[in-house]
Amino acid sequence: MEINNLLRMDGHIVLGIVNEKLRLECSTLEELASRYELDSEELNAKMELMGFRYDPINNQFK
Repeated sequence: MEINNLLRMDGHIVLGIVNEKLRLECSTLEELASRYELDSEELNAKMELMGFRYDPINNQFK
């Protein structure tokens, strides 16, 4: 799977993939966006549409 296609996927799949990457590989949302060349604003907007917000303390979308 190409992670650069991530933002075109179903939101629930994106949520699972992003939270897994945050848990295992990246210590912040900014690091995730930089590492995978994602637009963090677009990612946040997609997650907010589903009712999820990034929690920097737990480093995950909830």
